[in-house]
Formats: sequence, C-alpha cells, structure tokens
Amino acid sequence: MMRFINFIIAVAVCISAASAKNPQTISNPVGLWKFETPYAPEGFTTGIIEVGFADNKYSATINFPQADYRLQGERVKLENDTLLFSVWVEGDDVNINLKMESNVKMTGKAVYSEGEIPLTLIKEEVRK
Repeated sequence: MMRFINFIIAVAVCISAASAKNPQTISNPVGLWKFETPYAPEGFTTGIIEVGFADNKYSATINFPQADYRLQGERVKLENDTLLFSVWVEGDDVNINLKMESNVKMTGKAVYSEGEIPLTLIKEEVRK
C-alpha cells in the first residue's frame, strides 16, 4: 500500500513539473526601435523610440525625424516583458503600452482621447 501511495505522489510530481511553465527571460528593451503606426495622424506614422537605462531607471524618447520633433516619455517602467510610458502630444496625454515579442520586435498600442492606435517596433541594428 505504501508503494502505491509513493507511486501516486511521484506521478503527481512529474505531471506538475512537466506542465509547469518555464520562466521566460525578459528581453532587454534598451536601444533604438523603428516604429510604424499607419493609423496615426499624418506626421506621426513613423519614427524612432529610443529606450535607455541609467541610474536604475528606464527612459524613453520618441523621435519623428521627418518633422524634427522629439517627445520625452514620462513614468517609464518595465513590468515583466511590457514597456509602459506616456507622452504629451499636441495637448493630449498618450499612453504607450509595448510588449516585447522577441529581442528585435515589440507590438503594442498608443491610447489617447480619440481611441487607440496599434504600434509595431523593430529594433535597429547597432552601428559600430
């Protein structure tokens, strides 16, 4: 009887270990990210988001090269594999929510007073 109970316990441990999710490593969002958002207002459809990390804090800056326009991100934080921050654009608070899909791709959305706009970001290669 004791062997049967030990067998059941061993099977239960094996099943729970096999079905447990492997912990995912969080990708590093630091770098230059080219973004496209075709549904954004004209002048805001493409650009670069620069993510930095210094003094144990993340930073984010959105650059619109075609308009020579830069927006500094506020309340920047990384939670699990999601980068969150907000920017002030033409009198409107825009909340950015980006999920790391891989080391070279993020997807997400920009939420503002008129709705939400999907975003796709691809990491730029580091030039030496």
